Amino acid sequence: MSTVARRNPLGSAGNVAYRAASAVRGWPWWLQVTALYAGARLASACIFMAAALHQGPNPWFPPKPDYWNFINIWDARWYGQVIANGYPSVLPTDTAGNVQENTWAFYPLFPALAGGLSRLTGMNPAASLTLIAMLAGWAAALAVYALFRQKATHAPAMWGVAFFSVFPVSAVLQVPYAEPLSLLLLAGALLLVVRRQYLWAAPVVVLMCLSRPVGVPFAAMLGLLLVFRAGAYVRRGRQRGPAEETHSAKDLTALTGLTAVAGAAALAWPAVAWVATGDLQAYTKTETVWRGRDLVPFKPWFDTGVELFGPVLGVLAPMVFVALFGVMLFLPPVVRLGVELRLWCACYMGYLLAFLHPQTSTFRMLLPLFPLALGAVLLSRSRAYRGTVVAMFVLLQIVWIVWLWAWAQLPGGGDYPP
Repeated sequence: MSTVARRNPLGSAGNVAYRAASAVRGWPWWLQVTALYAGARLASACIFMAAALHQGPNPWFPPKPDYWNFINIWDARWYGQVIANGYPSVLPTDTAGNVQENTWAFYPLFPALAGGLSRLTGMNPAASLTLIAMLAGWAAALAVYALFRQKATHAPAMWGVAFFSVFPVSAVLQVPYAEPLSLLLLAGALLLVVRRQYLWAAPVVVLMCLSRPVGVPFAAMLGLLLVFRAGAYVRRGRQRGPAEETHSAKDLTALTGLTAVAGAAALAWPAVAWVATGDLQAYTKTETVWRGRDLVPFKPWFDTGVELFGPVLGVLAPMVFVALFGVMLFLPPVVRLGVELRLWCACYMGYLLAFLHPQTSTFRMLLPLFPLALGAVLLSRSRAYRGTVVAMFVLLQIVWIVWLWAWAQLPGGGDYPP
């Protein structure tokens, strides 16, 4: 074959791109993940800055703020209040005795780390919150890759990290919210559970339960996993099952201990709020302030369905959604995720359906379902499909930032929360 025939048909530019791609593939995995994640966050930063140019009057700063002011709004201000004033010993109430918005709704690990960094370095609290969030987001991407590598080869795992990094609400991974830290700990805990390193997972789970309210579904997942593994252990005496489904007695003991730790840790923050305020329902009363009504499990989804689709379709819509989600968990690409990750997704979605009041913040609450990103990758090996998903996610990220992060007063007052 001649030299001309071997030439890249795209010409010199194509040759340069090919050599660059080849060089990147030769990097260590952690450097590849870092480069991918940094590119995703740069894209989000550009969207933030473009949206900030159109930001009008708002409760926090003058119009057209700079990037750093623009990302330090919404819940970031609440975390700043935790650093400055801590948590109230008496729940604030209005003249009618109704509990008002307060910092008990915001878990302590993230502001504690940022407050410590601020006191240690003299850094502004807002800057320390931002720095920890950004570092935690980067570390979460590394942990997500390590988790995905338990279930797939390098290329699909990298695509899974790409889906995670550009997901429509992934911009929250670079703002002073607790999500990046919580996702780092969640990915780490899931990785240790998948590796059956249950004792090592215990301190990670405790910290995770102090970062965001994900402890209840995680404990439920561990409980169901324990039942599944114990059943496989009992059956093993009659007929040895696949290696993935068999646990030793030592493994089962460690898993039992981790389940107990997770259950206790899930209740730790509500218990702290009770002890500090003397009100058994201090945490739940505070959480329900933002929804404007008492907590009745599952009911808000039907109420929202009726508001959106009418009395008949509105009642059916949540049930159809649950059915479709259940079917998805049994699709071959999702089955490849393994029992632990599928149980986590099922338990977390069940938790959202039971306790979440559906609103615009619901999109952000979907981030802990990130294992499904790998399932979406495994749906097809087509680069066109995977590239299209990435492009679609970036476009939807623009929608999320412009529609929900940027503040614009509604006719009745307030705005849609991100």
